[in-house]
Amino acid sequence: METQNIKIENKIKNGLIKLAKYLMVIIVILFSLYYFFPTKITAGLDISANYGIEMIAIFPAVIVLMGLADVWIPKSLINKYLGEESGIKGIILSIIMGTLPTGPVYIAFPIAAELLRKKARISNVMIFLGVWASSKIPQVGVEINFLGFKFAMLRLVFTLISLIIIGYLIEYIINEKGKREAEV
Repeated sequence: METQNIKIENKIKNGLIKLAKYLMVIIVILFSLYYFFPTKITAGLDISANYGIEMIAIFPAVIVLMGLADVWIPKSLINKYLGEESGIKGIILSIIMGTLPTGPVYIAFPIAAELLRKKARISNVMIFLGVWASSKIPQVGVEINFLGFKFAMLRLVFTLISLIIIGYLIEYIINEKGKREAEV
């Protein structure tokens, strides 16, 4: 028990050190950019502040919804429809789940984390994230309007095929890395 507490403390300490290093690098970059591009850095910081305010406004609702989903959606249901044995229905459900919502992609990350925690297949979660970022229904409608039906459908089909391949490739890489770490 004592060694486990020490390991946890070391992990936290290492994480804080890593965070401090990242913050220092960011501060150095910001000061360098400010020195060379003083007018542009202020515009960039304004944009960043606007996105930060947007995230602060949206994120509490997402967290509440995630808590409700955690309670209302059992792990067995996620495992059945998006887990290791879900097959083609898991892919289709991941695509549907990614096309329906609106909003920025950063909202999808807590959902993806929850799906992974409830043992959804990695490939299905990757497909969900990719579809959310690239193929929402309103987006496809706009593409049809401006670029034509044929182009929009070809882009959609090739995107979905690519996302499925990428999802399975990432799952394979993560599983292989896990196997190698388990052997060591």
